[in-house]
Amino acid sequence: MPVLPVDPRRLRSGTTVLALAAAAALALSGCAGSSLDQSGGGQAGDAVKIGLLVPLSGVYAPLGEDMRNGFQLYLDQHGGKLGGRTTEVVTGDEGEGPQTGVPAAQKLVTQDQATAVVGVVNSATALGLRDFFHESKKPLLVANAGADDITAARKSEYVWRTSFSNGKVGAPLGAAVAKEVEGGVYLIAADYAAGREMVAGFRRTFEAAGGKVAGEEYTPFGKTQDFQPFLSAIRGTDAKAVYAFYAGAEAVSFVKQYRQFGLADSTPLYGAGFLTEGGVLDAQGDAAAGVKTALHYSSELDTPRNKEFVDAYRKAYDEAPTVYAVQAYDSAAVLDKALADAPGGTGEEVAKALAGVGPIDSPRGRWSFDADHDAQQKYYLREVRDSGGTMVNAVVSELS
Repeated sequence: MPVLPVDPRRLRSGTTVLALAAAAALALSGCAGSSLDQSGGGQAGDAVKIGLLVPLSGVYAPLGEDMRNGFQLYLDQHGGKLGGRTTEVVTGDEGEGPQTGVPAAQKLVTQDQATAVVGVVNSATALGLRDFFHESKKPLLVANAGADDITAARKSEYVWRTSFSNGKVGAPLGAAVAKEVEGGVYLIAADYAAGREMVAGFRRTFEAAGGKVAGEEYTPFGKTQDFQPFLSAIRGTDAKAVYAFYAGAEAVSFVKQYRQFGLADSTPLYGAGFLTEGGVLDAQGDAAAGVKTALHYSSELDTPRNKEFVDAYRKAYDEAPTVYAVQAYDSAAVLDKALADAPGGTGEEVAKALAGVGPIDSPRGRWSFDADHDAQQKYYLREVRDSGGTMVNAVVSELS
């Protein structure tokens, strides 16, 4: 799923964005005794090379930083090894889309000889790489891109996803909103594939639960700064609530203007979790109070596994982890198990082993791959609340 992040200087108030080159050279700390250890238990073997394809430049760079941090943290906690093999990470810059992401991925496989590749923010990049990885017989673990077709119409035995499908993010929220809201709900999202898939997933379960749609609008993707005309249209309906999908800079603008326009006090705002995730919430501040979203992770999850993960992440990077960091962290956990069951360490062996990795004991909660190689996982109803002067996505309940 491509998203449009805010400039990192706005996203990371109070923190310093790590230098790209310095982060790539982080030393491994070898804390293998952590209870976060879920290695497949394989014997030490030859070294393995893993490609990390994340945005290091352009508007998606903040997501790439989070993903790299999450992957690196897992390695730091496991002595720099995956599946018992000393692991070398080679990084490619996805940039902002397939024009840069596809050749960068190809280089990781053909020149750098990576056994598997992890990452990919942009859905167009992931879809553009499907045939290359399928024909190269090398696994691609998609740690963010959410286009439904990646693990549906264009499924490959060599492409697996540790993140989400766009249509599955909004779907768990539909029935909950139908139950909570008495009256119609207005649907609004950015006009691109992710926006339409996020709305379609919500609408399907919302209407199945008896919910009524009061209106629907798609705003120009990446071009909308003034949402007032669209907010006026919402006010002109009898909508009792709004469901929205925006991310990055557009999410900041939409949520702030929703509050400024006076709708927040009278018309509850729901959305896919990216509406208030990570640095976006930092930039929204108090304007996001009360917004309810669905997502498969929150740093506020009250479980021993997540508390330990959050503590370790804060210690390493001086900030709370995001869903992007967890998805990459879990990609490392998946590879750890798969490589332990791939004695020759070939791409074909790893791909076969991925089918049998079993449940992953993740900070997000236990999850596993479904028949389409997509993450079968819990989703949570989150509400933005003030916690000691900091706005957080408090977990209200499980949705699935």
